[in-house]
Amino acid sequence: MGEIVVTESVTLDGVMQAPGRADEDTRDGFRHGGWAAPYADPVMMRVMGAGMAATGAILFGRRTYEDFFAVWHGRADGNPFTAKLDATPKYVVSRTMGRPPAWPNSILLEGEGVPAVEALKKEIDHDVVVLGSGELVRALLAHGLVDRLVLSVHPLVLGSGRRLFPADGPPAAFRLVESVPTGTGVVIATYEVE
Repeated sequence: MGEIVVTESVTLDGVMQAPGRADEDTRDGFRHGGWAAPYADPVMMRVMGAGMAATGAILFGRRTYEDFFAVWHGRADGNPFTAKLDATPKYVVSRTMGRPPAWPNSILLEGEGVPAVEALKKEIDHDVVVLGSGELVRALLAHGLVDRLVLSVHPLVLGSGRRLFPADGPPAAFRLVESVPTGTGVVIATYEVE
């Protein structure tokens, strides 16, 4: 059985919305997009690169999948993540995607996300990494389907935005198994779900 590994950038107040770009996710009037970019450094790139190299597959919600496809597929700027993202099997959970996923090596998991991921987890024998996909992650956490969290905790508070853990979410306990500080104050913390 495979493990589900959630990899997220979050602020100190738990915001995970739109870390990459100003226009990435403006739902609910969010105006702080791109908040993680100033914190990138060689330590973060090394840790994230090692995690990506060990990834057997990626799991996305529809919204994040479509954004990643638009930004990453076939980039010609020499970014080392492009080839890995293009080649890695990608699973997309969606009730509304009306067509097959366009990105090569993508498989649509139709219907309700939780049962689809439960079945996937039983079928695979390697880690499946979830990138972004906040709604999917919250559902998987609530149903005990997440095995590990890799959180890049940024030294910043935004005060608004969609959070990794909702205020009305279930209690959960985690065990810290690794932490790596970066030169910009980000702490990359790996937690196993207890």
